Amino acid sequence: MNRSGALRVLVIDDERPALDDLQFLLRQDTRVGDVLACDSATDALRVLRDQEVDCVFLDIQMPGLTGLELAQVLSRFRSPPPVVFVTAHDSYAVDAFELQAVDYVLKPVRADRLAEAVRRVVRRGGERPDAEQRGVQIPVERGGVTRFIERDEVTHVEAQGDYARLHTATDSYLVRTPLTALEEEWGPAGFVRIHRSLLVSLAHVKEVRMSGGRCSVVVGAGVELGVSRRHTRELRDLLLRRNGG
Repeated sequence: MNRSGALRVLVIDDERPALDDLQFLLRQDTRVGDVLACDSATDALRVLRDQEVDCVFLDIQMPGLTGLELAQVLSRFRSPPPVVFVTAHDSYAVDAFELQAVDYVLKPVRADRLAEAVRRVVRRGGERPDAEQRGVQIPVERGGVTRFIERDEVTHVEAQGDYARLHTATDSYLVRTPLTALEEEWGPAGFVRIHRSLLVSLAHVKEVRMSGGRCSVVVGAGVELGVSRRHTRELRDLLLRRNGG
């Protein structure tokens, strides 16, 4: 950051009108100070060798080194700058998530959407659960014996009528609580609905897979869970937000 505490950002886009528009919008944000600009990934690397930036706003489809390839290079820096992808294509969001992008903004860029991306940069690291949301123990019954499991161990929750089945990496437990109640109560701890009968813990998501237009996530010890079309975009956005803030 510069002396005023404002962000110093680097904008990269091979299309001059898009580059100019993005610079203009960023300069309107009071949280942004210096705005550097490049029209190619190669020029950006030259800039980054000589100067430090707080964030990179990056197009994906560019001649030569693509935005995704540049982000892979940046990830190997000793102190990688946060990356926000700005693109006209929504088909690269899963790749962006795997590269731990802070955000994924679609063109044409709206000022309010860009402001949200800046907010995520400022709060990089994600919104972690409050202290009271960590270390919560859940009472479960089996064979007339009540035991307690850590909620942090739960990878996903499956609806079973008016009950819910909690899954961990090694076992599962039935509790007398409907899925809708758990969704409301556990939402602040990072549990989100991915299907009408499934909640998943974002902390336990290892992979996001896209095949034939269908989305799924892998949790725990390789368990693959299908994501409904209705929840795919929301889940993708939440995962990006969690990794980028």
